[in-house]
Amino acid sequence: MGKFVNPDNTAFQVALNSEIYVDKTGLIEYTNRVMDTNQALICNSRPRRFGKSITANMLAAYYSRGCDSKQLFEGKNISKTKLYEEHLNKHDVIHLDVQWCCMDAGSAEKTVSYITQKVLCELKEEFPDVPFSKKNTLGGALADITQKTGHKFVIIIDEWDVLIRDEAANLKVQEEYIDFLRGLFKGTEPTKFLHLAYLTGILPIKKVRTQSALNNFEEYTMLTPANFASYIGFTEEEVRSLCEKYSMDFEKVKHWYDGYLLGNEHVYNPKAVVSVMMRGEYQSYWSKTGTYISIQPLINMNFDGLRTAIIQMLSGASVEVDINTFQNDMVSFQNKDDVITLLIHMGYLAYDQKRGRAFIPNEEIRQEFVVATKDRRWNELIAFQRESKELLEATLDMDCDTVAEKVEKIHTQFASAIQYNDENSLSSVLTIAYLSAMQYYFIPIREMPTGRGFADYVFLPKPEYAEEIPALLVELKWNKKATTALQQIKDKNYVQSVADYTGNILLVGISYDKKSKEHACIIEEYNTSLKKSKDTQDSFER
Repeated sequence: MGKFVNPDNTAFQVALNSEIYVDKTGLIEYTNRVMDTNQALICNSRPRRFGKSITANMLAAYYSRGCDSKQLFEGKNISKTKLYEEHLNKHDVIHLDVQWCCMDAGSAEKTVSYITQKVLCELKEEFPDVPFSKKNTLGGALADITQKTGHKFVIIIDEWDVLIRDEAANLKVQEEYIDFLRGLFKGTEPTKFLHLAYLTGILPIKKVRTQSALNNFEEYTMLTPANFASYIGFTEEEVRSLCEKYSMDFEKVKHWYDGYLLGNEHVYNPKAVVSVMMRGEYQSYWSKTGTYISIQPLINMNFDGLRTAIIQMLSGASVEVDINTFQNDMVSFQNKDDVITLLIHMGYLAYDQKRGRAFIPNEEIRQEFVVATKDRRWNELIAFQRESKELLEATLDMDCDTVAEKVEKIHTQFASAIQYNDENSLSSVLTIAYLSAMQYYFIPIREMPTGRGFADYVFLPKPEYAEEIPALLVELKWNKKATTALQQIKDKNYVQSVADYTGNILLVGISYDKKSKEHACIIEEYNTSLKKSKDTQDSFER
């Protein structure tokens, strides 16, 4: 039993000792199934605070023949599977935390040689009868061991990308490190000494030009999670169960910490969920670790359209993003899409794989962006927020002329890059225009196809403001009359879409005339007594 070679299970034991532990051992069923196949090289990237280290420690505790972990896994999901005992503590394991190794080595430049020397030393103790080759590389040593003993290895690397992230400008260190990894995983020889490899970090594997530097790995990311989705964070079912146990409001937890859409799974940040369960306080738990310091340099990059995209997402909208040009590093940015893609990998944005769009996932992250945009280089945002606030106030005051005037001004001064071509482009401007509404309202519901439909925007007040401000049903029309928009709300009975909402409601129609290039607005207060009367009648008839 060594520090790196065939380690013990104490790190995973700590996770199990914690008051809240969510069973993710089902992942081991998959790694057991792909062992000694072409799919046995796995890179699972995910944001910080998403359980990377716990997963790495779990795999090491399960496979390492340097410990007995039967008691740890007894009753867990993996214990109910076919191959459970066949692989439990049966393999030679090398487990590395590159971040820790970098610190212990004393510098990034010494990290590769430190890992090589320390692991070689432990391998010589573990396999004293094996004559190692004079090359003395780690990959060469593993090949010698396998040839002599028949033993193959499981290699687990936590924070695999720390040298890519923290030494972004140090090409020499990065090249040495990539070559080190290639020696372990690339080519025919490593297939002879590897049972399984599992790399985890924040970034996917670095690209060299257009190809991955380790293109024989199966990658599971925040962009393409595939069957790893339920293991990357807490699932909705798991969070709902925790809310019941700790008497927390599930809908409020969902609003604050949900939003990561991985395939068909809604995934929550484990750190945030555990913190809110233990503390009972709804707040941003990422802010405690200086999140905005990470965000700020990225969103301050002067790429065309980046700030507009940030404002759109702050307003509750999603933006289209091309994820294919990102080089999986911290320096090779070519455009705004590369920055947005990195923010997705870092967990500051979520990604809708089906639609190819990025968005701010929840209230916790939205607050981090708000803090990050208080930088003096975002002075124009301060001015924009003022205009947006005045627009909202005019809407609530039913001041139609001012609403039309403010929408026009916001489009001209802050969203001029968005050209009016159709109703969708008008909707993009309106999303930005109502940014200030996010303080008082939930993220607006957009075009939800239930019953006879939804208005283009449905703004429902947060519970603490529900008695003070009305809900808003907003319908948009491009090159048509504002009265047409309002009539559509009535004809299609959009109010029924918020049948459970009992407060005041404003019906808002906004239009843009292509010929005159002017906006128009009409606002009516919905008679909630009529709504209640209609609901009572419907209930009686049923």
